[in-house]
Amino acid sequence: MKTTNSFIPALALILFIALLAGCAKSDAPEKAEAPAKAGVTIDAATQARIALKLELPAPRQWQPEMRAYGRVVDPAPLLEMLVELERSEITLDGSKKELERAEKLQKDNNISERAFQELDVNYHQNLAAAAAIASKIQLVWGSKIAALEGPLTMPLGSIRQPDELLAKLPDAIVFVRIELPAGERLDDSVASARIVSLAEKVAPVPATLFDKLPIVDPLTQQQGLLFKADLSPTNRLTPGEAVTAFIKTAGEPVAGVVVPASAVLRHEGKGWVYVQTEANQFLRTEIPLDRPVDEGCFVSENLTATNRIVVTGAQTILSAELGSGFSTGQRD
Repeated sequence: MKTTNSFIPALALILFIALLAGCAKSDAPEKAEAPAKAGVTIDAATQARIALKLELPAPRQWQPEMRAYGRVVDPAPLLEMLVELERSEITLDGSKKELERAEKLQKDNNISERAFQELDVNYHQNLAAAAAIASKIQLVWGSKIAALEGPLTMPLGSIRQPDELLAKLPDAIVFVRIELPAGERLDDSVASARIVSLAEKVAPVPATLFDKLPIVDPLTQQQGLLFKADLSPTNRLTPGEAVTAFIKTAGEPVAGVVVPASAVLRHEGKGWVYVQTEANQFLRTEIPLDRPVDEGCFVSENLTATNRIVVTGAQTILSAELGSGFSTGQRD
């Protein structure tokens, strides 16, 4: 009887310890296995059938850039203001000729003092009117734009010659107004930028800094820059369209590679390329799309100059990977 009574507590203790061990084991997190990278297998016959072409991306040094946004300037309001300035300058030139003629007559006492004073007042009123228009243009568009019509006062007998730049608007050149991120300022070393249209098939358009706009937006605290871009028949920017500007800034160049545009795929809002990992194996690799260049895009991560990437047939591979595969070969 004593043996039985002592056995029961011992058995209960053993069961309690086993229960604690089981709970501890179940509560411990299991070590997750790293997911294997999926790829697409394409046999040699299928590669030949879809005309698969591979290339090594070209190595490139990348100068750091600042991304900013803006809009291609509609030249109509600007040209209207410049025409208004031109008209006021014509009136000013006419009143100046009359005043200079009156000054000669005054020396010989051939004009009354009252008539001379009226011509003098008329000239200075016309000068003030022209200066007001020029100041308005300068406040909105900057001093360099305002100077395209030439100086307000000209020597007698000289002919005004507006800058030939005006004749090129908007067919041969456009102005692009870019707003820097709030609080950002650029020094005088900034000279160029790449203007990228929202249209995917339009290559980046090189632009040069024309002027810094004189007023910071009081609401957004953004500094405005005016860039000038030359247009070509095959690569154009349309007045009014929104653009992204990549502005060259000071800093150490970044090493990377240039991925051809034909190799870049867009899927689920991201950029991808197919990299050959073995003779018949291809891995879809994500790449950033925030550094476009004329040939495609610059990449400083996930790719090197030794990676063979698909430059022809990439879309076919993506369709096979996401769909039912190829008619020959197989999908992993």
